[in-house]
Amino acid sequence: MNKKIFPILLIIGVIVIIAIISFLIGIKKPAQEISEPVNFIIEPGSGVKHISQGLYNVGLIKSKYSFEIYVWLKNWDKKLQAGEYALNKNMSIKRIASLLAGGEALANEAAITIIEGWGRQEIDKYLAESGIISKDEFLENTKLITDEEKVQRSFLADAPANATLEGYLFPDTYKIFKDASVQDVINKMLNNFDSKLTGEMREEIQNQGKTIYEVITLASVIEKEVMEFEDMKMIADIFLKRLEIGQALQSDATVNFITKKGVTRPTAEDLAIDHPYNTYKYRGLPPGPIANPGLNAIKAVIYPTPNKYYYFLTTPEGEVIYSVTYEEHLQNKRKHYP
Repeated sequence: MNKKIFPILLIIGVIVIIAIISFLIGIKKPAQEISEPVNFIIEPGSGVKHISQGLYNVGLIKSKYSFEIYVWLKNWDKKLQAGEYALNKNMSIKRIASLLAGGEALANEAAITIIEGWGRQEIDKYLAESGIISKDEFLENTKLITDEEKVQRSFLADAPANATLEGYLFPDTYKIFKDASVQDVINKMLNNFDSKLTGEMREEIQNQGKTIYEVITLASVIEKEVMEFEDMKMIADIFLKRLEIGQALQSDATVNFITKKGVTRPTAEDLAIDHPYNTYKYRGLPPGPIANPGLNAIKAVIYPTPNKYYYFLTTPEGEVIYSVTYEEHLQNKRKHYP
C-alpha cells in the first residue's frame, strides 16, 4: 500500500511545487512588458473577487487567482480601498496589490489659490490655465448679480443694479473636485465671503451707515494700494475722511484699473483719463470694486485706525509715507520721486 501511495504523493508534491513556482513568477511578472497606462476604479464595497475580475477584464493581470491568493496571503483582503488608480499593464501583481492596499488613489480634489487683490479677469485666467474651466467661463458667470442671488445671499442685497460679483469672490485656498463646474467654484468663494463677514462686522457696517457694497468697494482700492494690515487701517481712515469732506480719493490703484498697466505711479496722461473709475477726476467711491479684497482690507475699512493724516505715498521700497498737509505731501513726493 505504501508503495502505491508514494508515487501519488510524489506527483502531488511536484504539482504543488510547480504551482508555487508559477505563482511566485506570476506575481512578479507584469501582464505585458510594454507600458500601457490604465485608470482603474474600485467602487465602494467591492470584494477581492470583484476587483480581481475587473483587473483581469482590462488586462492589468493575467491570473485572477494569483492576485487573489497573493492578497489573502498578505492579509490585504480588507485593505483594498475604493478610488481611482493610475495603473499600468507593465506593473506586476505585487505592485498593483500594494498600490490598491495602500490607497494610493488619484486625488479626486485639486487645490486652487485665489490671491488677494485679483480681479475677475485674473481669476478667470488662472482657472483656465489650471484646467479647471474654459477661458472666459468664469467671467461670463460672474458678470451680473441676479435678483435671485440677492434674495438667496443677503450680503448681495445692497449691490446696485448691473453690479458684477467683483469684490465678493473671496481670496483663499480652496479644495475643489476635479470635475467641479464653474458655478461650484463661484459658490465656494461666495460661501466663504458669507462666513468671513461675521454678524458683528455686518452690524458695525450698518451702525456706520454704510453698505456692504461700499465697504468692499473701498476695501478693494486699499487692497491694491498697500500690503500691510496696519497701513491698510491707516489709509482706510484717510480715505474715509476724504469721502466725508468731499475730497477726491486720488487713488493710483483706480487709475491702474482703467489702464490695466499695473504701474507704481501712473503718468500724467493716465491721471487725465475721463473715466468714472478715475478717482483723480471724480469724487467719491468708484462705481464698484476694482478687485477682490482679502479679510484684512475689509476689516481695515470697518475698523480703521484714526489718525491726523490726509495724504500718503508709497516709496519704491514699499514704505508708506504719511502727510498732514498737501504741501508736506508734495515735499515727500519730491524727496522719494525726484
